[in-house]
Amino acid sequence: MDYHFDHLPVRRGTDSLKWQRYGAALPLWVADMDFTAPQPVLTALHQRIDHGIFGYGAPPDTLTETLCARMADLYQWTVTPEQIVYLPGLVCGLNIACRAVGEPGDAVLVQTPIYPPFLSAPLYQDRQLITAELTVENRNGRLFYTFDDAVFAKAISPETRLFILCHPHNPVGRSFSIDELSRLADICEQHDLVICSDEIHCDLLLDGQRHSPFATLSPEIAQRCITLMAPSKTFNIAGLGASFAIIQNPELRQRFKHAMRGIVPDVNVIALTAALAAYQHGSDWLQQLLPYLATNREVLMNYVDQHLPGIHITKPEATYLAWLDCREAGIAGNPHEFFIQNAGVAMNDGATFGPSSEGFIRLNFGCPRATLLDGLERMRVALTAQ
Repeated sequence: MDYHFDHLPVRRGTDSLKWQRYGAALPLWVADMDFTAPQPVLTALHQRIDHGIFGYGAPPDTLTETLCARMADLYQWTVTPEQIVYLPGLVCGLNIACRAVGEPGDAVLVQTPIYPPFLSAPLYQDRQLITAELTVENRNGRLFYTFDDAVFAKAISPETRLFILCHPHNPVGRSFSIDELSRLADICEQHDLVICSDEIHCDLLLDGQRHSPFATLSPEIAQRCITLMAPSKTFNIAGLGASFAIIQNPELRQRFKHAMRGIVPDVNVIALTAALAAYQHGSDWLQQLLPYLATNREVLMNYVDQHLPGIHITKPEATYLAWLDCREAGIAGNPHEFFIQNAGVAMNDGATFGPSSEGFIRLNFGCPRATLLDGLERMRVALTAQ
């Protein structure tokens, strides 16, 4: 069927965090798209609700089989059922990984700027947080992020036990190359680190690129890797709470499952139903979504170049999130607050993404194009009037 991403569903008054946190401001912030979920997911949910009973859930064998087949089909990655651990959310998985690897007082390394839960999870689990800044270049007005091997290696302390990777990267939108991933893997092996790879945006690569899970670099890397995935961002069902970890090392998997005991609930039946329907029948929706997002990205970049002087932007290779540097736009104070107060547009505050990110904002372009243009025009007017 044909999907119409130009339609904006009414979301105010629906208990939407995205649409109520900042009042009347137009929300272009949290990673929650303004698109109706795939019709097969909605149909499956209606059928499940019509059953009328919502007891405790158990992942159906068909979902596990679907995930194993998906890994094989997309990545030529052999994953067996016992290697999949279901979770009620990916952020939960970040915290479990921190709890499972090492001991209190050990260190966890992340690369900044980074999705804020990467910064909080180590601290919540009584670990030290260590950050290594990504390097950034301005390529003809475009921000381009990668990493410096020496900077990354130097950040590793004798207490470091875990590296949390964001791949594809949130907020800078990189889909790291095999060369970049291999360099990271080599350094992690040299320092005997476990890698927790957050790959929640792996289905949202733009321009026909293909994702490469970190664990597929080599059998040796697979044995030290916790891979986190979910249907939530791909199919816009984040609020239902279904994700999973793939852990091929039996000892590491047992430590992970032990860290879950008593604090992590099972995935609920509604989320399991949605996940299965999304993975089995959501590909048509996804194939129509990706070019729409790619066009939104081009519209956004062109608008910034032409109408928002002093603001520099990434070219996202993946995700529906753009990272904007506002430090040369003449804005007095925090640009996040400036655009809320003067443009009525809410985006994410870059300062929450780690050191050296003040003066940045993260913009969600996963919305109808008219909504995106409305927000950008509001921003242009606010910048002109300052």
